[in-house]
Amino acid sequence: MSTENPPQKRRIYLNGFDMFTVGHLSFGQWKNPADRSATKRRDLSYWTDLAKILEKGDFNALFLADTFGLYDTYKGSAEPAIRNAAQYPMGDPSIPISAMASVTKNLGFAITTSTSYEAPYVVAKRFSTLDHLTNGRFGWNIVTSWKASASKAVGLPLIDHDKRYEIADEYLTALYKLWEGSWADDALKEDVETGIYTDPSRIKYVHHHGKHFHVDGPHILDPSPQRTPFLFQAGTSPAGVAFGAKHAEGVFVSAPSPNILAPRIQAIREEAAKSGRDPRSVKVFAILTPIIGRTEEEAQEKYREALENASEEAGLAFFSGGSGIDLSRFDLDTPIKSSDVHVDARVHSTINTLSYQSPDVPEWTPRNIGKHISIGGAGPVPVGTASTVADFLEEWVRVADLDGFNIGYVQTPGTFEDVVELLVPELRRRGIYAPEGESGTMRERIYGPGQKLLRDDHVGTKYRYEVYDGK
Repeated sequence: MSTENPPQKRRIYLNGFDMFTVGHLSFGQWKNPADRSATKRRDLSYWTDLAKILEKGDFNALFLADTFGLYDTYKGSAEPAIRNAAQYPMGDPSIPISAMASVTKNLGFAITTSTSYEAPYVVAKRFSTLDHLTNGRFGWNIVTSWKASASKAVGLPLIDHDKRYEIADEYLTALYKLWEGSWADDALKEDVETGIYTDPSRIKYVHHHGKHFHVDGPHILDPSPQRTPFLFQAGTSPAGVAFGAKHAEGVFVSAPSPNILAPRIQAIREEAAKSGRDPRSVKVFAILTPIIGRTEEEAQEKYREALENASEEAGLAFFSGGSGIDLSRFDLDTPIKSSDVHVDARVHSTINTLSYQSPDVPEWTPRNIGKHISIGGAGPVPVGTASTVADFLEEWVRVADLDGFNIGYVQTPGTFEDVVELLVPELRRRGIYAPEGESGTMRERIYGPGQKLLRDDHVGTKYRYEVYDGK
C-alpha cells in the first residue's frame, strides 16, 4: 500500500469581470431584455445588486476594467464602435466602489487606472480613500494607456510602448514612498486628552525627484488597512512581464487556449524569481466567459441566444483597435498574421496570439475573429453544465499553471447568477474553491490571515517608514 500523500488539490480563485460600459467583452447583448448592462451608468442598484450576487458566491473580487478614448482603427473610424456600444460610452469605475462596499463584507474590488494621465500623488489619495472605505478590500490594475485617440482626447503625447513601462516603474516608486514611507504606524494619535490628532514628528515628507515625476510633501491621508492596495497588472510583452514580475501580486492574462498562456505564465514566474520573489506568490488569472445550463441542452440554447444578439462588427472594431490591424481591409476569409501589424503601442498579447496555430483555435480570419471576439473577447467561452465547465477550468489550471479566472459575462447579471448558483457549488464539491464566508483584506484572501501588508519579498517594502529616508 502506497504511503505517498495524494496530490494537493489546487484552489481556484474567481473574480467577477465587468466594466462601467454597455458593451464590455460580449457585444450586442444589451438587446436582450433580460440584460441590465445598459443600466450601469444610470442606476446604482445595478452595482449593489451585482456585488451582493458575487458576495453570495464567495467571489474573491469584482474587477472593473477601464479605458480612455475610442476604438477607431476599424474602417479608419470610431463609428462602428460608437454605433455598437463597443466600450463606449464609458463611466468611471472608482465611483460605485463605496456603494458596493457598503452592501458587502467580504468581496474585494479592483479597478483599472492608467499611469499615463494622472499624477501619483492624486492616485495615492484616491486609492488610500477606497482602501479605507472598503476596510482593505481594494486592489489596483496598473495599466499604461496605448490608444492614440485617448492621448489626443486627454491632450498628452502618446508614449512608445517600452517607455511607458519605464515611466510606470517610477510612478510606482513614488507611490510606495507615499503609501509605505510617509506615515509611521503610530502617527495618528486621536488623543482626546492632549488634543493631538496627528503627530507631525511621525510623518515624513516625500522628496521624490525622478526623471518623470516630482513629489514634495507627505501623503495627505493616514495609512489604510493595506497601505499599498493589492497590485494587479496585465502586460505580457517583455517589458510588461518585467514590470509585472517586479510589482504585480496578481497578473491578468487572456488567450483562447491554455497552450498559448502556458509559456507566458512560465516567463512571468521565472522573471519574478529573478527579482527575488516567490514565483508562486504572483497569482495569475485568465479571462473566461462561461455559458452554463442545468443541462447541456439548456446551455446550448443560451449560446444560440447569445449568437443571435452578438455584434460581430463590434468584435471587429475591438480587435482592430487592440491589434492595430484594420480588418475591414481584408477579405473575410483571409488569414491574419502578426506581421500585418504596422504600428506600435498596441496590446501585445493580442498580436502574439495571431502566431498561434492549433486545432483548438479557429483560423484567424476576419470572419472567425468577428464571431469569436464578439462573445467573451479574447478569452474562451465554455458551454455546458456546471460539471463540464468545472472540468474546463481545471484543465486550464493544469495546462497553463493558472491560479484563477476573471469571469466575464454574456448576460448580466444572468451569467454571474449561473456561476454562483451552479458552478460554485460544483467547484466547492471538488474541494477547489473558497470556504463559505471567507473574509479579510484582499491581500489576506490571497496570502492568508494576517498578511494585510506587502509581502517582505516585494519591492515596495524597501520604502517602509522604518527604512525610507524621505528621498
